[in-house]
Amino acid sequence: MEMTERKKHILAAIIERYIKTGEPVGSKLLLENLAISVSSATVRNEMAELSEMGYLEQPHTSSGRIPTQKGYRYYVDELMCERSLDEDLRRRIDMMLGTHFGDPEKLLKEASLILADITDCAVVTTTPTSEGAHIRKVELVPVSKRTAIIVLLTSSGILKDKVCRTDTDITDDIIRVFYKMAGENFIGKPLKSMADILLQSLVVSLGEYALAMSPIVVALSDLAKDAMRADIVLGGEHKLFSNSEISSDVLGIMELLSKRDTLLNVLSATKHGLNVYIGKENPYTPLENSSMIVSTYNVSDSLSGAFGLIGPTRMDYARLVPSVKYFTKLVGEIISAERDE
Repeated sequence: MEMTERKKHILAAIIERYIKTGEPVGSKLLLENLAISVSSATVRNEMAELSEMGYLEQPHTSSGRIPTQKGYRYYVDELMCERSLDEDLRRRIDMMLGTHFGDPEKLLKEASLILADITDCAVVTTTPTSEGAHIRKVELVPVSKRTAIIVLLTSSGILKDKVCRTDTDITDDIIRVFYKMAGENFIGKPLKSMADILLQSLVVSLGEYALAMSPIVVALSDLAKDAMRADIVLGGEHKLFSNSEISSDVLGIMELLSKRDTLLNVLSATKHGLNVYIGKENPYTPLENSSMIVSTYNVSDSLSGAFGLIGPTRMDYARLVPSVKYFTKLVGEIISAERDE
């Protein structure tokens, strides 16, 4: 059977009505919402053929039709008309995210929470990758005689800090030696090269300051290695519990969300741009009744990370896709502006 223009109209109308109401769509109700003039008999025949083609299914003998995962796939790829982001919502997003310059991880956490709030979906985000980045700045901030916070900033905008405790007092001489050592061995150096630094040799080269500087050097090296690893930021996981259509899968999805490396693999494997994975197209069983919208973001024109939206297959794709696109574009611009300053 051929997918005619009339079938396309009918399939789109059924999917959009079902997304809105969650109720199976019958021929009588469909006729009231069709933009084309056809008889009820024709509509019933077309619905039957769309079912035979695998785009619709009939949950009960006497009920109307609902879309299958194949139907949603065809709708997203061929029929969906994306709805423009509401101007008031766009301004509100700009205002909320525009105040979060600084640490990209904090920005991404806030962005994930905002996106979850406006979409009623769970949001998974990867922090910017620092592959090829170098160390831009380091700081040592004493907070007591023997405790300091070590801060590291990369050229990709990643900010890491760690509390460090020493066995001796952190004197002005120690601070001076720290900045000299950092300038010679860390500042401007690629993060990848941190794995090649022989910490023991570096500490020994500090002479009389070796004992005092040892924990500080180790902390700085740990921060450099940590900055190389992309991380996962979650937002709105509780949204999954309020959706009856995926309630039976929630525990499995929550377990998946707790697996950082698995999530990184899922998001990093996505193609550049925006991708929609529907039902069993998702690589993990807990998501076989869910859809995931994944959109990558760029920092200074380089692919850096991705936003993933997780919700039921009966999600409003035409509304959510533009929202995810806008978020990823805006977040990339904000982090790029901070990085290039």
